[in-house]
Amino acid sequence: MRPADIALELRSRLRSLRFSPPVTHVYDPLTYAWGPHEQYLRRWGEGPREILLLGMNPGPWGMAQTGVPFGEVRLARDWLGLDAPLSRPDSEHPKRPVLGWACPRSEVSGARLWGWARARFGAPERFFERFFVLNYCPLLFLEQSGKNRTPDKLHGEERTPLLAACDEALRRFAGYYRPERVLGIGNFARDRAREALSSANLAIDVLPHPSPANPAANRGWAALADRALGFSP
Repeated sequence: MRPADIALELRSRLRSLRFSPPVTHVYDPLTYAWGPHEQYLRRWGEGPREILLLGMNPGPWGMAQTGVPFGEVRLARDWLGLDAPLSRPDSEHPKRPVLGWACPRSEVSGARLWGWARARFGAPERFFERFFVLNYCPLLFLEQSGKNRTPDKLHGEERTPLLAACDEALRRFAGYYRPERVLGIGNFARDRAREALSSANLAIDVLPHPSPANPAANRGWAALADRALGFSP
């Protein structure tokens, strides 16, 4: 299966899942932002890769806006060259509107990750010769306050089928890309990769999360990424 087919199959499996309070809104960018997500997969995601970088799930100002993992609007548009139209979630949280390419906010995590890639490699073609970036789970979960609820905080009976579907998709992506290394961006993604890919002969490790909630990232995430990936300063 090609990457777009894997993503469509995952989207189909997740559609039947339901989530209870404190989750009040669930955004699925693989549905309303399928255009740019497919554009990302087809333009930059074809063929084997040495290293997969695996995020946890969308942020409200990144993939939720653009359909692209860590998809900070400016870098997804201007550096990755993505511009496919998208719509909006059926049920939208008033504090987390989806404005797509017109979103004025910058997602810090995405700006750091893709900003590092641009600074390190220059042209996106050079980055994607070796790397690809995926999210383990494509869904964004929001509470009534607008706060994100991460997949690890979901109720057990709701989390189990979600993880099963996402594990299977990750195995399919790994089978397609045939990476030598998988780096989870944060401990949750690393742990899910170790669980889902336990039978594969892969080096699986962690890349510090670029979120501003990570104090180390606020002191210079690019240096942390270089160190984790073995690049010289």
